Formats: sequence, C-alpha cells, structure tokens
Amino acid sequence: MAWISNDPERGFFGHPRGLAPLFFAEMWERFSFYGMRALLTLYLVKHFMYSDEQASFIYASYASLNYAMPVIGGLIADRYLGNRKAVMLGAILLVCGHIGMAFEGAPAQIIDGVIVRQSPYDQIMFLSLAFIIVGVGFLKSNISTMVGKLYANKDDPRRDPGYTIFYMGVNLGSFMSTIACGYLGETYGWAYGFGLAGLGMVAGLIVFARGTQWYRNSEPPDPVALRARTRAGLSLEWIIYAGAVAAVFVNWQLVQMHAVVGSLLLAIATVVLLGILWFSLTQCTKIERDRMVVVLVLTALSVVFWTLFEQAGTSLTLFADRNSDRSLFGFIIPASVVQVFNPMFIVLLAPVFSWGWVKLAQKGLEPSTPLKFALAIIQVGLGFGALVVGASLAGEDGQTALFWLALAYLLHTTGELCLSPVGLSMISRLSVARITAMVMGVWFLASSGAHFLAGIVAAMASTSTEPGREMTAVESLPVYTAVFHDLFIGAAVIGVIVVLISPFLKRLMHMDAADMHVTNGKPPKKG
Repeated sequence: MAWISNDPERGFFGHPRGLAPLFFAEMWERFSFYGMRALLTLYLVKHFMYSDEQASFIYASYASLNYAMPVIGGLIADRYLGNRKAVMLGAILLVCGHIGMAFEGAPAQIIDGVIVRQSPYDQIMFLSLAFIIVGVGFLKSNISTMVGKLYANKDDPRRDPGYTIFYMGVNLGSFMSTIACGYLGETYGWAYGFGLAGLGMVAGLIVFARGTQWYRNSEPPDPVALRARTRAGLSLEWIIYAGAVAAVFVNWQLVQMHAVVGSLLLAIATVVLLGILWFSLTQCTKIERDRMVVVLVLTALSVVFWTLFEQAGTSLTLFADRNSDRSLFGFIIPASVVQVFNPMFIVLLAPVFSWGWVKLAQKGLEPSTPLKFALAIIQVGLGFGALVVGASLAGEDGQTALFWLALAYLLHTTGELCLSPVGLSMISRLSVARITAMVMGVWFLASSGAHFLAGIVAAMASTSTEPGREMTAVESLPVYTAVFHDLFIGAAVIGVIVVLISPFLKRLMHMDAADMHVTNGKPPKKG
C-alpha cells in the first residue's frame, strides 16, 4: 500500500511508521470498548433483570472506575514498567474481560415473585468488567503517550496531525463497533455482540505486539531494576503483574458497591482540591494563582458537561429502546445502535469545526476557552430540550420520532467538539509547571466523577426501581420527559452564567492573543 512503508520516519501517511500499529491497536481497542458499552445497560436490564436504577448504578461504578484507573496505570508505567509493557499488560487484561462478557448464561427469571439469576454468570460479568477496568487503566493513557514519543522533536509540525490521525482511529472503532456489536447483540444474542467486541480486542493486541520494533522511548526507565529479584524471589515486574491481578479482584467487588465507589471518589476529590488550594495560596504567584482558579473552574464545568453527555450509555439508550420509533425504511434499528450518531457526527463535523475555528481566529472572532465551555454546556442542554419537544409530539403509543434522538445526539456532539479538543490543551497551558502532571490526573479524576454523577442522573430517569418490572411506553414517557426537562433547564442556566463570567475568566488566564491560540484540528478523544 502506497500510504504505508517500512520507512521509520515517514512510513505511515508521512508520519513515523510506529503510528500505524498504534492507530490500528487503538481502533480495535475502542471497537471492543464501545461495542461492549453499547450493549451493557440493555444487557443488565433485559438479561439479568436489574432495575433501571440498579443498572444505572452498576454502569456508573464501572465507567467511573474506568476513568480513575489510568492515573495509577500511567504512574506505574512512567516510574517502573514503561509504556509498551503497560499497554501489553492492559491489552491482555482487556482480552480476558471482553471474552468473559460473552459468557451470558440463561436469562434471569421471576419465580414466585423473586428474580432468580443463573449462578455464577452474573459474577462472571462483574469479574469481566473488573478485568476491563484494570486493562483500560494500563492501556488508556500509555498508548496516547507513545504516540507523542514517536516524534523526537517536540516542535515537529507533524505531531498534532499525528494525534488527529490517531484519534480518527478512536472514532472509527467506536463507529463500527456500535453498529456491529449492537446489532449482533440485540438481534442474535448478547454473547455474539460481546464476543465480537472480544475478537476486536484480540486483533488490537496482535497489531500492537507486531509493531514493537517501531516504538520509541517506551521501554522501562530502569530495565535492570525492573527485572532484579527481590527477597520474595520475584522481580519487580512480576510483582506489578501480580498487583494488577489483585486490582482486578478489588475492582470486582467495587463495581458492585456503588456507595463505596462514590465515597472513595468524594474523599479523593476533597483531598486533591484542598491540596491544590493550599498550593495555589502558598506556593504560587498572583498570575499562577489566577490561572489555577480558571483550571478548577474549567474542570468543574467539564464535570457538568460529561455528566449530561454520558447519559448516552444509560438513560438515552433506555429511552431509545422504550420510547423511540426506530423504524427506518422498513428496518428496525436496535436501541444500542442509536449510539452510533455520536461518532458519525464527529467524523463528519470535526473537519468543519477545525476549519471554522481557524477562520474565526484569523478574524479575531474565535471564542475564548471559557466561552467554548459555556457553548458546550448550552448545546448539551439543548439536546435534552429537543427530546422534550419530541416527547410533546409523541403519538398515543408513547413513541417519539427517531429524528429527535438524532437531533439530540447532534447537539451533544457539537457541544463535545467545543469542549473536548481544547480541554487538555488549555489545562496544560494554565497549570503551574511544577504540578502539571498532577493537574492532568485531576482532569481524569473529574471525568471519573462525571461518570459517577451520570449514573445518579440516569437513576432519576428510572421508570421503575422494581427489578423485572417494566413500564409501558405510555407510562415511561412522562418520567423521561420530566428528567430531560430538568436537565435542559439546568444546563441552560449554568451555560448562561458561564457566558456572563467568561470575560472575567479570560482575564484571569493572563494570556495574550498568541498564547490563546489552541489547535482545534483534532477530533475529541473518546473516553
């Protein structure tokens, strides 16, 4: 193929050859992750007969732990394991998790008014989720770091376009898997959908392993110390591997303990927030302190946005299943496949946004970062407003037109394009250099908290807290409408407030026009 060769410097679309295996490995990893995500809530509710509320809490615990673990995985890789070994470990754990999800067992049954789930398949599912959580922890941040290390010169003009290509693999994987895994899972059986996701992860592992010769600066920082045997007779490397397995068993329990996960996140957030405030007040200059204020505000706003955006995996999927007329040209679109609107719109609109921001910047009209965050929150709120309008036009059967869900996903995606590409970039620019790594960790922890809060919001949209009982479409429509209305109003109010204070936040950033420019060309990195 003309676009790929063995040239180490320009062997993949003019980029380092190592970008090719990283691109395809991440594409297949996201294929498996989003394929499983598309089915998870429906699987919990329909196969295991968990109530909407229980399913929302399980999903929230799983998703929030997914975003918390990369902080730990990144630290272990930086200090001991190296990025390549960490990604290999993560990929192997992910293969175990995704293959485990394919063991579904018989559906739950109601016997004498009691829900009976076939043992031990519910625990196999929770264990599989734990494997995925720890696997993502080792893979997520490290494979992205490896992309940056392909470019020896930090000023290499190919660096940002390289990340653009890499992130297109993310969206390509999520686009394909949502359709393929969702369709197979709902049409032929859950095991087929989860099984295909598992095969995707196996493909990602093989592709990554085959590209080892092309990776740069991704080996352990001290290979001798890593392999040296300790008094226990094991090397540090094998102790880390054993610790990863132990972490799987810890997460196996945590994913079933929603309240404990919430308490842990709250405790960690409190300690981190107090630490940053102390550092800002005692160790920073006035300009640094002002910038740290903006960092905290932007981080809090990202929590608001992702809490609403991540309804896609829970309440919006259940709404699509129960209250959306998904017929299109005589074909019934499975509820899980509806999630494909997001990656589809990203692929279509990311180049448009990239071009638009550049044109606005040339005319001095590009919105400031705080204003972009405000626009993102307003748009995600408008998405729920579209669903409220659609619900008001529903027929007597309680079904809304698919158009309204598509419009909601469109507005959520345009909001994502306003916030996601600039978030990490601006956080890195505003953070005090001495604690940049920690603040990056805080950004990931904020995403973890947002996913947990998303589960609480989804629980508010539960049509029943009774496992095994499902409302009719006519009964469930008012429940969803009320919650979506509140989300629309809440997001609109917060968004307008941020619009009003954005000039003040911009001044606190202490950045001139040149510093304010952010490359908005890359599509957002999917979570």
